[in-house]
Amino acid sequence: MNDLVRQHTALGESDLEWLHLLVSEWQLLSDLSFADLVLWVPTRDGTRYVSVAQMRPNTGPTSYQDDMVGHLVPRGRRPLLDAALDEGRIVREGDPEWREEVPVRVESIPVRREGRVLGVIARNTNLLTVRTPSRLELTYLQSASDLAQMIAAGAFPFPEQQVDMDASPRAGDGLIRLDADGVVQYASPNALSAYHRLGLAADLVGQHLGQITAELAPSRGPVDEALVKLASGYAPRETEVEGNSGVIQLRAIPLKPKGTRIGSLVLLRDVTELRRRERELITKDATIREIHHRVKNNLQTVAALLRLQARRMDSDQGREALNEAVRRVGSIAIVHETLSQNLDERVEFDDIADRVISMVAEISPGKVVCRRNGRFGILDAEVATPLSMVLTEILQNALEHAFAPAEQGTVEVTAVRGDGRDARLLITVQDDGRGLPEGFDPQRAGNLGLQIVRTLVEGELGGTFDMRPAPDRGTRVVLDVPVRAQR
Repeated sequence: MNDLVRQHTALGESDLEWLHLLVSEWQLLSDLSFADLVLWVPTRDGTRYVSVAQMRPNTGPTSYQDDMVGHLVPRGRRPLLDAALDEGRIVREGDPEWREEVPVRVESIPVRREGRVLGVIARNTNLLTVRTPSRLELTYLQSASDLAQMIAAGAFPFPEQQVDMDASPRAGDGLIRLDADGVVQYASPNALSAYHRLGLAADLVGQHLGQITAELAPSRGPVDEALVKLASGYAPRETEVEGNSGVIQLRAIPLKPKGTRIGSLVLLRDVTELRRRERELITKDATIREIHHRVKNNLQTVAALLRLQARRMDSDQGREALNEAVRRVGSIAIVHETLSQNLDERVEFDDIADRVISMVAEISPGKVVCRRNGRFGILDAEVATPLSMVLTEILQNALEHAFAPAEQGTVEVTAVRGDGRDARLLITVQDDGRGLPEGFDPQRAGNLGLQIVRTLVEGELGGTFDMRPAPDRGTRVVLDVPVRAQR
């Protein structure tokens, strides 16, 4: 719609915003009218109309099999559009049109904003299934007529109320028509069922909806005056009411077809099951986070016991082996700590990598500088856990074997992440130390740390691992791991 309006018409941005607001609401008018809606806007030179939006009803058959958006019609070909635009009134004159052997009643509703007519809504009703209307259909049609008059007067939609139509109740979900005092004149079967779920034992017709709703909603102390006013339809508002193990969503629409409020429409939907599932998901998420938190605490306890045991070891080799185990357990604990703070099983791995680097750097404090370049991005938990262990092992190996005691140096961790469906994460860990021994084969080396790296990278992560001399000096380790595209 933006492109069509800017290309063909002289409307400004504020007018375009009004049309967007109208289009976000007009599914209601289409459903209440049992009719298709097409929004026509005059072109910049005034010689044609361009259709910028279209809506089909959920409550009846369509009048248009084809998409009308983008069509251009010369002025004069459709007299009802001309009359509505020029005279600023709803035009219903004329006999039904025949389209592919289907009779269609055509009406034109001017779209007014601040005294100016911006365009015209063509309301097209398929008359092929016309029959004696029920009370529900008569209420729909009367409410549609009131809304059409409000559009023609510039009183609808309501600019102060931004509605999410995907989440807001629709006419078919439940509809209640109120008079000017907030008393129910008509309630659809779905609306009555929703109030019965809240605990209403009687009929709604003849009841003051605001007072009934406030009584059904559990409260302590005085009646909620705001809820009474909202459910009485005095202002355009949305809310949810919960009572008797049921939850209904209410939306009030004041009806002012001639400038004075004659009553209100209240749309409502029973969202009990939806809210129950949401609460179950929240409980599930909280349980998963609590599990990760407890796993982290248990791993930290294990690490503390290993550290305590290492201090009691007489063998330097045994002490160092336990300290390596402490760092391995600690890298897993870091992942679980991050997962305990998230709502999904995905983590920002850059923070984890920085913490792993800081933890491993304690092996040679102040001598070897470890730093990270690039971004790992967001990773799934099943990737983050083994990758944190792999990073720990590679860094431990570099700090323990690449440099002589008291020797200074640098270890750089670089991450490059690709985009797209088959994205891959390329990780390089490079040091400027003494380099690899002559004849060293990383794929066959018996070092426990390298065995862990090979097993996790190839088995758990489905990636590749390579260890080779750096171009200038030192050693370069390259990991290539498939990852899911970032959201």
